[in-house]
Amino acid sequence: DPIPLAPQGGRYTSEHVGPLRTDLRPISITQPEGASFTVDDNLVTWQKWSLRLGWDPYEGLVLHQVTYTDTAPDGSERARSVLHRGSISEMVVPYGDPGEVQGWKNAFDAGEWGLGRMTQSLTLGCDCLGVIHYTDITMATEQGQPWVVPNAICMHEEDFGIGWKHVDLQTGRAEVRRSRRLVISHIATVGNYEYGFFWYLYLDGNIQLEVKLTGILSTQGVPVGESTPHSNLIAPGLAAPVHQHLFCARLDLDIDGTENRVEEVEAEVVPLGPDNPWGNAFRPKVTVLGRESEAKRETDARSSRAWRVVNPSKLNHVGRPVGYKLVPTMSTPTLLAHPESSVGRRAGFARHNLWVTPYEASERRAAGEFPNQHEGGAGLPEWTAADRDLDDTDVVLWYTFGVTHLPRPEDWPVMPVEYTGFLLAPFGFFERNPALDVPPSPSGSCHAT
Repeated sequence: DPIPLAPQGGRYTSEHVGPLRTDLRPISITQPEGASFTVDDNLVTWQKWSLRLGWDPYEGLVLHQVTYTDTAPDGSERARSVLHRGSISEMVVPYGDPGEVQGWKNAFDAGEWGLGRMTQSLTLGCDCLGVIHYTDITMATEQGQPWVVPNAICMHEEDFGIGWKHVDLQTGRAEVRRSRRLVISHIATVGNYEYGFFWYLYLDGNIQLEVKLTGILSTQGVPVGESTPHSNLIAPGLAAPVHQHLFCARLDLDIDGTENRVEEVEAEVVPLGPDNPWGNAFRPKVTVLGRESEAKRETDARSSRAWRVVNPSKLNHVGRPVGYKLVPTMSTPTLLAHPESSVGRRAGFARHNLWVTPYEASERRAAGEFPNQHEGGAGLPEWTAADRDLDDTDVVLWYTFGVTHLPRPEDWPVMPVEYTGFLLAPFGFFERNPALDVPPSPSGSCHAT
């Protein structure tokens, strides 16, 4: 039987939501001396970081040749490689409702739509604040003509709270330094959803990718007062099906060069006994992921599992290989669809949070080049079937993260931002806290007058 339209409207523009708040006072972000970064064509330098901006119609924003300038033991400065290339390789949105209306939905937002092609000009809203540098992007239309997206990439600095702090209880002296980050971002509108991709570089050597999800839910009408087993009611007569947003980041790390290996690091509980008489002992457990078959891994919050990329030929001052670790910092689901389903076969990359492959120039798309035209098995499942050696080589990490979305009324009529992402943190890459040399903030800017 026909289902009547939902009785409530879904408009969300300012003229349709009722009286607006009047008690929000302005916040002004100023940098009287200008920004601390420089941009020369696609070369960006900020503090001790250097990188090149890239763009791909499929992936969107790409970071190339990310280095950090450090002080060598002899006192000279050296630009040390960290990340050769970082991007979103693929993204899939499988729906969990098997009904006729929703069951066919499983969009590959990179492989079918193109996150770069769906990017939006940041002239259309207040997406960035501060002293901003915008970058236009030129792509090609289907007819091969130049297609310019003005202000496609936004770059600016943000204060990010306390970077480090300590108060000496003997002397009462306080030392505190503010954290700051360089933000490089773009926003893609893929159908009903917006995805904001925000790369952050920090003063202490951290690199972070944060994805912000917002936009409009895909909805369906239901009789008022009823629901379905695979959806949640978000308004009277309106339901939204359960679904997932799964991103796969391709991270070609070069930690002080290309001769790297990957280690899984987690906390291991020591059994009660002579080595643990108090029952409190735990220790770090390190497992080398030596072959592709060993490097299909899932996150484990209970053991604080992370993955460390090290350079065995470059030792730090305590005799350990220099490295960076991939830290799961937000939601990290894997694909819930059955492996033999259509989307399960074509989105095989999403069955694991981590895959590791040796660098191969042709291996760029986690689900293969044409996920919408392939019956399944392409990309990471096909490549890793060779079970190649990963030790002392140029490794590529493929990290799947995202959101399992069980819609709620607060997501309607437009969804508040939901966050997901990951962190790349130095682990023995530096000899000490690399943000020790950040100067104190002027006292006048920190205290009320």
